[in-house]
Amino acid sequence: MTTINPTQRLVSLDVYRGITMFLLVAEASLVYDSLLELFNEGNPLHTFFVQFTHHPWNGLRFWDLIQPFFMFIVGVAMPFSLNKRLALAENRGKVTAHILKRCLILFLFGTGLHCIYSGKLVFELWNVLTQLSFTILVTYFLLNKGWKVQLSVSLGLLALTEIMYRLYNPEIPFEHGTNFGNYTDMILMGKINNGGWVAINCIPTAAHTIWGAICGNILLSKKADSDKIKTIALAGIVALIIGFGLDLAGITPIIKRISTTAFVFASGGWALLVLAFSFYWVDVKNHRKGIFPFLIVGMNSIFIYLFAEILGRWLNRTVGIFTTGFLSWTGMNEHLLAVITAFATLGALWGLCYFLYRKGIFFRV
Repeated sequence: MTTINPTQRLVSLDVYRGITMFLLVAEASLVYDSLLELFNEGNPLHTFFVQFTHHPWNGLRFWDLIQPFFMFIVGVAMPFSLNKRLALAENRGKVTAHILKRCLILFLFGTGLHCIYSGKLVFELWNVLTQLSFTILVTYFLLNKGWKVQLSVSLGLLALTEIMYRLYNPEIPFEHGTNFGNYTDMILMGKINNGGWVAINCIPTAAHTIWGAICGNILLSKKADSDKIKTIALAGIVALIIGFGLDLAGITPIIKRISTTAFVFASGGWALLVLAFSFYWVDVKNHRKGIFPFLIVGMNSIFIYLFAEILGRWLNRTVGIFTTGFLSWTGMNEHLLAVITAFATLGALWGLCYFLYRKGIFFRV
């Protein structure tokens, strides 16, 4: 049985976080874009690499799981973080002040990124960090409640989302351009996202962070490891059945861009199953070989996300000067050169994480 001290780090969670962030950094390095261009439509590998793009609307691809994983991981870490802070003699008031400050910073980071994307001052609330600032706050004020209250609130948020969409447009509640999320975006920002993303996704996706916190408390409990794994895995299977069941039955479609209840259950189910497997493989079976490259990425997760989002494309162009310059004589086609450049960019970003790790520099929000 693995005995987890309330103040210690959960290695499996660090690996989970690290792999998730590594995949996000790879996107910012243009790895997936370059591979899709190299293996275009008609190539058997194209279908595989399409999984690293968001589904255009009704459906679920692997890449649609990354944000839920990220928000879920934050929730799992919260009971550990709270216990650590309280163990260091901080009172609850100081912890609350820290959480409020953290959420404000995340909100500003998220809205600031949209200004950088647009090249001008804009007010847009679609970034994952902006969403996370809300889900962390909701989850924090539920941390000292029992799992039944936490679960009830999460289901209530999902029910509220379902009701709002259906009341606003009973005939076609989940169509892009005419749904309740678009309506609230017009009120909040005076605009609709061309890709279909909506700001009120923070309400249903709060369930991911809340479910993560429930799992964090389970992992901190004195239950046998086998019971912890079974509980989390069973919850994951139930969530998958509900999510895909709602979609297949034609009740509520799986749509990530507006975070329908079916999507939250389906993606949350995968998040739960990955946590159960990670805990079993890393902490229970003690398989540690090969995890270091991901661990150091997860140690500066918010920093490397911001750095990659802001400077990833610039770094790709800069690295491309050298990869193209040194390899153009080989006669490689431009798509293959782009793949090499993307992976070299990813290597450079990983190297930055390694440098920070070696220097003992860890950015905290």
